Amino acid sequence: MLLEQIIKFFTSLRLTVVLLVLSLVLVFAGTLGEVHLGLYKAQTEFFRSFFIYWQPPGAHWKIPVFPGGYFLGTALLLNLIAAHTSRFKLTRQKIGLWIIHAGLILLILGQLATDMFAVESQMHLRQGQMKNYSESDRVDELAITDVTDKKLETVVAIPEGRLAAKGDIRNAQLPFIVRVKEFYANSLLSTNAAPGFVRVNANNGSGDDLWWKPVPRETAMDRRDMPSALVEIVMPDGPLGTWLMSDWLEQPQTFTANGRTYQLQLRPERFYLPFSLRLLKFHHDVYEGTDIPKNFSSQLLLYRPDTGERRQVLIYMNNPLRYDGRTFYQASFDTDNQGTILQVVRNPSWLTPYLACALIATGMVVQFLSHLIPFLRKRRTT
Repeated sequence: MLLEQIIKFFTSLRLTVVLLVLSLVLVFAGTLGEVHLGLYKAQTEFFRSFFIYWQPPGAHWKIPVFPGGYFLGTALLLNLIAAHTSRFKLTRQKIGLWIIHAGLILLILGQLATDMFAVESQMHLRQGQMKNYSESDRVDELAITDVTDKKLETVVAIPEGRLAAKGDIRNAQLPFIVRVKEFYANSLLSTNAAPGFVRVNANNGSGDDLWWKPVPRETAMDRRDMPSALVEIVMPDGPLGTWLMSDWLEQPQTFTANGRTYQLQLRPERFYLPFSLRLLKFHHDVYEGTDIPKNFSSQLLLYRPDTGERRQVLIYMNNPLRYDGRTFYQASFDTDNQGTILQVVRNPSWLTPYLACALIATGMVVQFLSHLIPFLRKRRTT
């Protein structure tokens, strides 16, 4: 009896209507939330979550107040599968409906896979510069680089989420402990005791004469957070000192431990590639006699050491480079026209929307023909 009630609940058309109405409310609320939270934070809190939480001012706890995108998507998927398997029989007249529903299920699963596995980053190249990595425009990492050997650098990267948790960080490749004493997700630095700033308690490097303070997270699309951290290096026989790590500091901090030289730097998270791109020339074309942009394009040299591949590629508006499972778009450029910014997208499930739409279209054609052909035969016989 209980099983029948559960099946009846998940196959109910009323449940479908309720979920669709809640989805409309969620989209409306999420769109309004982008005004105050910004695009990325609104997507995370409204659509890439199971519940939307409310937190009272000054409180350390929060309660769920509305279902999030993952919850509604999962419920709609279960409702679709349950209703389809219980109501539709696999017959020749219903094959089109089965194909249509398979396309809808693939569309939902493909969107989930995109949210979970797609990675977006940027590659900023100045003319003549070569890089084999792209960088995140939202997330940072603490890079600890062993630069003792000038021909080979060993890098240990600590993600921003681990820095935010503070405490001791151990790694088998490091002969010391990285102790995060303070972390600000967004911060300001000052060279004097301005209002609201406190002195950075660093006794090494560039931070011993600076002041800092935390500030609210950025929500504007054209600005990013500038995190800062106070890091202590602890050897087995005691601490070496504390250093200020910040996106505001362009140069890395250097220290020596066990006879080896290390550099510390808080930088955008890097995604290394098995190939390199060198900017040969950036073109900023305008319509003749005006300043109106006509086209932006980047002429690049692609070099892959493991295969020996070496060729020139051209990336311009609406003509990206698709290579090694990544897509490189022309996104922006430097104001002096001597540099380019490429948007790099890695989405393992990029084919699923096309396959889903193809299935839905095929199902509609099959379902239409499954009724049209018998009708024509019957009419001809008559």
